[in-house]
Amino acid sequence: MNTIFKNIKGDRALWAVVALLALFSFLPVYSASSNLAYLYGDGNTLKFLVKHASHLFLGFAIIYGVHRMPYHYFKGLSIIMLPIVLFFLMYTLAQGTTIGGANASRWMRIPFVGLKFQTSTLAGVVLMIYVARYLSKIKDKVVTFKETILPLWIPVFLIVGLILPANFSTAAIIFSMVLMLCFLGGYPWKYLLMVVGSGIVGLLLFIVIGRAIPGPIQTKIQTWENRVANYWSGDKKQNSEGDYQIDRSKIAIATGGIVGVGAGKSVMKNLLPQSASDFIYAIIVEEYGLVGGLSLLFLYLLLLFRIVIVAHKADTIFGKLLAIGVGLPIVFQALINMAVAVELFPVTGQTLPLISSGGTSIWMTCLAIGIVLSVSKKREEILEQKEKEENPLAVLSEAI
Repeated sequence: MNTIFKNIKGDRALWAVVALLALFSFLPVYSASSNLAYLYGDGNTLKFLVKHASHLFLGFAIIYGVHRMPYHYFKGLSIIMLPIVLFFLMYTLAQGTTIGGANASRWMRIPFVGLKFQTSTLAGVVLMIYVARYLSKIKDKVVTFKETILPLWIPVFLIVGLILPANFSTAAIIFSMVLMLCFLGGYPWKYLLMVVGSGIVGLLLFIVIGRAIPGPIQTKIQTWENRVANYWSGDKKQNSEGDYQIDRSKIAIATGGIVGVGAGKSVMKNLLPQSASDFIYAIIVEEYGLVGGLSLLFLYLLLLFRIVIVAHKADTIFGKLLAIGVGLPIVFQALINMAVAVELFPVTGQTLPLISSGGTSIWMTCLAIGIVLSVSKKREEILEQKEKEENPLAVLSEAI
């Protein structure tokens, strides 16, 4: 154990924030999973807690293993992994899984292990690394839009296009984060406007064609349209699952007040179908009140602050873009999840990173955090080496 702690490197504050989020997650997950325990089990919530603990344990093992790797290795790994995730996404989409008649092909089952894995989350991380690699390669170079279409935008549109039919919100988040990273990486803004225009045209074509062909995609598009239309009009249809969840979520938040009803005393957890995942923030506010909700928001903003600090201190352009590229989507997803719970956004189906139950979301979040810590570790190694060069006695003391 001492050896493990001795080998933990990188930004200590980032480690602390991630650990706090993970430790806090046990309380709401244990409380909110009571609904699942009675619906799909014998009422025993302990197994859900053990399952969540196993997901976090593997997640922190991923953080530890990844943060020990030199971050420049991810340049080559992104090129290798890009065709692999494209294959995973095509395989996932080809399964044709439907829920309520709508396309829901988001998971693939891992052979021999039997676990289900959401391929879009891995694709998002790999794509951000790939984009960071390309932007660092063309930094300070004059490029034309035509030159960047094949190496940059074709992979982006392929991945986003394969995710879109089953998961619009994830596709939109990934596309937005890519645009943000390109803007921060110095990609010409006039080219970005062309990409945004192309994306909008592509989305409209997908909607028009999808609506014309009966099937799961048509049903999915109708679901998107109903959610957005109901959100903007304020027309609540009681037979809409999204509106049902939003109504219960707002009741939970209103019930929480300033300090909440107390740990484990939520009532809405028994009525919210996604109380342990998509709407866990509503349960947190109900049980811990405005104080708990704002404290959690503060932790995510602190996580964002540390990610920006790591990016600022990185020794290379690739390191800076890598830290921002894989780190910022975590906070962005958290803010979207909270916004949905208070009806600032339409229902999206995004989980609360490191808090919601679910293996894939936790593991991919931990993968991204491990990469950010790998970037910060390199900074530490440079400073340690510089100190040794300036103070030869430090080397002698280590030898002794």
